[in-house]
Amino acid sequence: MLVARGLGLAAAGALSVFNGSTLSPFFDSVAYVLFLSTRGYPLVTPDLLFHVTPFAIAVMTLLIAGIPAALYERIRGLQASTPVSLGIWLAGTVLLSLPTLMRAVGEN
Repeated sequence: MLVARGLGLAAAGALSVFNGSTLSPFFDSVAYVLFLSTRGYPLVTPDLLFHVTPFAIAVMTLLIAGIPAALYERIRGLQASTPVSLGIWLAGTVLLSLPTLMRAVGEN
């Protein structure tokens, strides 16, 4: 049971990190929003934003993909994550990462 939890969570995390790569169709728009929201700060440079954008996309992917899993756990009245809820989380991550995966294999 513990191994299934770890594998599901690691797979969702790895896929969300891949979704944050420069192949993501959301990379430019997220970078632009980050630029607009941090343009008044003197320590924020374009190079820093280029390195923060993948992290922001990965975190947003994990957060948004976790919503259906959290709803499932809440409806079922579970106190801890189960392999089913982690599978729902992984499926949500796959769906959110689908545009990046399609771009990676060469389909536009």
